[in-house]
Amino acid sequence: MKRSLFGRLWPNVTAVVLFIGCVFPVYWMFATAFKPTGDIISEDPVWFPTDVTLEHFRTATDADHFWTFVTNSLTVTVLAVVFSLIIALAGSFALARMRFKGRRGFVVGFMVAQMAPWEVMIIAMYMIVRDASMLNSLVPLTAFYMMMILPFTILTLRGFVAAVPRELEEAAMVDGCTRVQAFRRVILPLLAPGLMSTSMFGFITAWNELPLVLVLNKDIEAQTLPLWLTSFQSVFGNDWGATMAASSLFAIPILILFVFLQRRAVSGLTAGAVKG
Repeated sequence: MKRSLFGRLWPNVTAVVLFIGCVFPVYWMFATAFKPTGDIISEDPVWFPTDVTLEHFRTATDADHFWTFVTNSLTVTVLAVVFSLIIALAGSFALARMRFKGRRGFVVGFMVAQMAPWEVMIIAMYMIVRDASMLNSLVPLTAFYMMMILPFTILTLRGFVAAVPRELEEAAMVDGCTRVQAFRRVILPLLAPGLMSTSMFGFITAWNELPLVLVLNKDIEAQTLPLWLTSFQSVFGNDWGATMAASSLFAIPILILFVFLQRRAVSGLTAGAVKG
């Protein structure tokens, strides 16, 4: 009986401890952003702010070039995700449905690309962009971000395409659809969970990326939010409230995306990992 009770308790206790360990830093970040400065620097920690202030958020949003950084981050992130999904839809369909020489090699190549550390290739990327006279431009960032998330997107969507019965596609073609029409009307609607999971992964990857923009975009007008966040303390000193407000603003888009897509995204990642 004791063993049975322990067997029931330890997974729940472990889950609670992990949950607290993961959620508490996020809570503390948001809570600090709303605290008055006196509560932040107090020797006795204020766990639950009672006097809420928005002054730290005003300080963050009034910082020089803040909205330029927001626009740049959204532009490169959204474009990278959209382009990767378009290319991955065609690539995953080819890998799942068509038989051609070197198909397995393509799959292995995508897996290797997914495992490759992009940080070690930054020097090569810098030389390519420099020789093309495209430093301080959002175009190379968008292209490289797209390539970062493309392998995972193709491999995940390939599993979803392979899980769709061929008979559905063939029936649509018998009814008069071309192969493209059959893909658009039959297969594409069934890929919604995979599209959501891969788009969320791609958005988080591109939104958080720092080393590449640090090397390629020295012009402040071409920088993104992650780079701005690293220099925030040097601009505002020890204003921890403003720093936490800036961090909260940076995290809000990802949290919103996760709230709306988490159910389909989690099921999509699981299904894409085991199908095909």
